[in-house]
Amino acid sequence: MSAGLLPSTPRLTVVTLGVADMRASISFYEALGFARKFRATGEAVAFFDTGSSVLGLYPWDDLAREAGLSGKSRPETFSGVTLAWNCRSNEEVDRALQLALSIGATLLKPAQSTDYGGYAGYFADPDGHVWEVVVAPGIEVGPDRRVHLPD
Repeated sequence: MSAGLLPSTPRLTVVTLGVADMRASISFYEALGFARKFRATGEAVAFFDTGSSVLGLYPWDDLAREAGLSGKSRPETFSGVTLAWNCRSNEEVDRALQLALSIGATLLKPAQSTDYGGYAGYFADPDGHVWEVVVAPGIEVGPDRRVHLPD
């Protein structure tokens, strides 16, 4: 499709995670520090402000059905997707990992120096969604807490 035929500028606006227990997952992400918005949806779906995009939570089976994947089993191992929480310092990475673990996350890999000159660790949320907490050289986290990439 040519760029002239696109209906709008492509952008990632929402990442929706399928979850087993809406109430527990809502509590986890609120405790992680995300601000819940549009609460009128109750526990049918939950939305969290992440800065410039939205994190959504939706019951796993319902999400699979809506995507045309009902009857497919959940992956038992790594799904090939990670979410990232970029930080401004190694100490911030350590604090973020400690917070996640204190509210029920599972440590997958302790924070350590990376081969690309950064510092990163990994945790899984209660449904096994993998998060990287990272300081990456060349990727600035501004005072607005948003990631600013070089051209």
